[in-house]
Amino acid sequence: MAYATQRPEEIHFCECWARDGLQSIATLVSTEHKLEMLRGLIEAGVPEMEVTSFSPPKLLPQFADAIDVLKALPREGHSAKFRVLMPNLRGWERFERCLDEGYGADKIILMISASEAHNLKNFRATHEEAMAEHAAIMKRAHQRGVEVIGCVGTVYGCAILGDIPLAEVDKLVRFYHEEGARLLMLGDTTGQANPVQVERVLQHLFAEFPEVEFLAHFHDTRGTGVANTMTAVNLGIRWVDGSLGAIGGQPASGGALYHLGYKGNTCSEDLVAMFEECGLRTGIDVDRLIELGKRAEEIVGFPMRANIIHAGRVNHHPTPAEKGTGPGLGHSVETTPR
Repeated sequence: MAYATQRPEEIHFCECWARDGLQSIATLVSTEHKLEMLRGLIEAGVPEMEVTSFSPPKLLPQFADAIDVLKALPREGHSAKFRVLMPNLRGWERFERCLDEGYGADKIILMISASEAHNLKNFRATHEEAMAEHAAIMKRAHQRGVEVIGCVGTVYGCAILGDIPLAEVDKLVRFYHEEGARLLMLGDTTGQANPVQVERVLQHLFAEFPEVEFLAHFHDTRGTGVANTMTAVNLGIRWVDGSLGAIGGQPASGGALYHLGYKGNTCSEDLVAMFEECGLRTGIDVDRLIELGKRAEEIVGFPMRANIIHAGRVNHHPTPAEKGTGPGLGHSVETTPR
């Protein structure tokens, strides 16, 4: 599609809590709790969600139940789409058996980091090796009617190499597009992006690939996730990812600073509430999403980072009793007579 650098009226939102969110937290979440949350997200009207990963269970025990999750997902009475992360051909072969037995997923995500050094740390493969394997997976996915999302990681910077030449991003976008990926995810894998950089990178990509549709996937490592996402939306991107509570596991990179401070995706509750405040339709029940965010905190066993859970939604029409209340607004202060 050709981008008109114009904010869309509708956002297609994907909730990543059950995969990218849980990827490397210490808490092993039960299959039952994962399914509880996924069913709740469907009921809240979330149109798409990452449900699991086919990474090797010995490396990511969080997803040892990948097949159990797929088997138990509700398939009737809703229009939500399910995604899974596909790390390699071995993972595809496991997934293909699920397809054979009737409980697959609508889409797979294939990822290569624009930083080859990061890709070697994360996937143990050079660009050339990864592209060869992904081309083989994509051919088989297309034959089975499974949609492929090609993800280019570390688009906005790498904890190992620093700034990444746009030529490396272009190479991978071109590869995925030519191999038939319908949607290209641009990953801020290490949370280094800022809004000015986002605008520069996206305008470059829109000019180079006017026929490609992109997806914004920002991490909130340095607190810029919401601002970066809104910048992308203002430029015309309508596909957006987030995770309840801004949690998420960042892949190993070998860069020590990468693992200090916050890690995780951009907060779903804050994003969806902001979109609705801006008049951007998501089709998601914001109040239900906030309740799911609270439940997610109970399940993982630690506080997450959704602002709106604590601040509440904007009250545009306070009742007379509410007017003039709040910090510094009409509160009486007891004083001692002099």
